[in-house]
Amino acid sequence: MSFKSTQQYLASVNGTSSPAQSYAGVSFGGGSNSSRDMPTINLDEEIKLTTNNRERAQMDNMADLYSIIVVLEHLEMAYIRSAITHTQYTPACGQLISQFKTASSLLGDVVPDLEKFMKEYNLDCPAAVKRIKIGVPATVEFGGGVSNEANGHKTAKYVAETVQNYITVVDALKLGMAAVDEIHPLLADLIQSLNNVRSLPADFEGRAKVREWLIKLNSMRASEMLAADEKRQLEFDLESNYTAFRGWLDSQ
Repeated sequence: MSFKSTQQYLASVNGTSSPAQSYAGVSFGGGSNSSRDMPTINLDEEIKLTTNNRERAQMDNMADLYSIIVVLEHLEMAYIRSAITHTQYTPACGQLISQFKTASSLLGDVVPDLEKFMKEYNLDCPAAVKRIKIGVPATVEFGGGVSNEANGHKTAKYVAETVQNYITVVDALKLGMAAVDEIHPLLADLIQSLNNVRSLPADFEGRAKVREWLIKLNSMRASEMLAADEKRQLEFDLESNYTAFRGWLDSQ
């Protein structure tokens, strides 16, 4: 039944030829003075969410951001429940984190806060939030898929990689690197190599400190620079942790 037919039907039911009727408190136009001031509703009219190409692109980017968060939550839960292997999980998680960063950068100030965005659109994805805040897969943060050999070729290899990664990131800071997108990958490599050294004590303070810095850097935009005091503190923390790591090696 068309909108016009609906008007005529309502008019006949109410015993009047006037199309000025209201149904369920909604005026359908025309008629008495009280209804003339009320807006006319066209049931056939398409409701537009955007008015120009810029708004449409923004809406599409927000939809992409929403879907990335949901997919990442399901991926995290699948890994926790051993529904997928670490070799399947790690690259997929890394890709989703990168896609999230790209989508966020396109939105700019429209979505300045992840948790506010999720609250506004009723998203309940705590595992995804944690992964996004840290910025690296769980296999990088905690380790995974590495042989449990206490000694041997693999352990020596991972120890050498850890030493090299400590030196690399400290040298980068001394050379003046301070951008988030320059330092974050180096710290990600460092924490992964620390986790690969399976005989390293679980409470090794250096690992927790690197994780703290990863979270801090990941809360910043890629183009942002560490302040002079932040850069100095990071350098101090890494040098202290490296000394502690060398002390642990000497005690083995």
